Amino acid sequence: MAQLVREVMTPAVTAVHPDASLVEAAQLMRAHDIGDVLVAEDGKLVGVVTDRDIVLRAVADGVDPFSVQCHAVCTPEPVTVGPEEPVSAAVTLLRRNAVRRLPVVQDGAPVGMVSIGDLARDQDPDSALADISRAAPDGSPGRW
Repeated sequence: MAQLVREVMTPAVTAVHPDASLVEAAQLMRAHDIGDVLVAEDGKLVGVVTDRDIVLRAVADGVDPFSVQCHAVCTPEPVTVGPEEPVSAAVTLLRRNAVRRLPVVQDGAPVGMVSIGDLARDQDPDSALADISRAAPDGSPGRW
């Protein structure tokens, strides 16, 4: 089992400028098959915008996602963890703040993301969450 966050985090980050439109953020989420993008300015993390933020803070209110900028709906100053922090610190932060993902930040700059799925794969590899997190997305629409 990993001891440090850097050993379990996803090192690639997808980020947008605070002035990017919600459509741009959503397109990045679709292209990278992720549920959130970091909001960064001058190489520093300033927020996180999730697919849920877009739906609940914009679309549900009937606003035009082309005209709304990410900074208007993102969570500013999100809870973060450092890459050299112990995995147990990430678990504590996830639990305490009831979040599913934590940006990994070093000197203010985003360097990765750690999710409950990342931790499940490492800490409890036989769990249902670990299995789900390992599964490759098929990209097909849901069946209704």
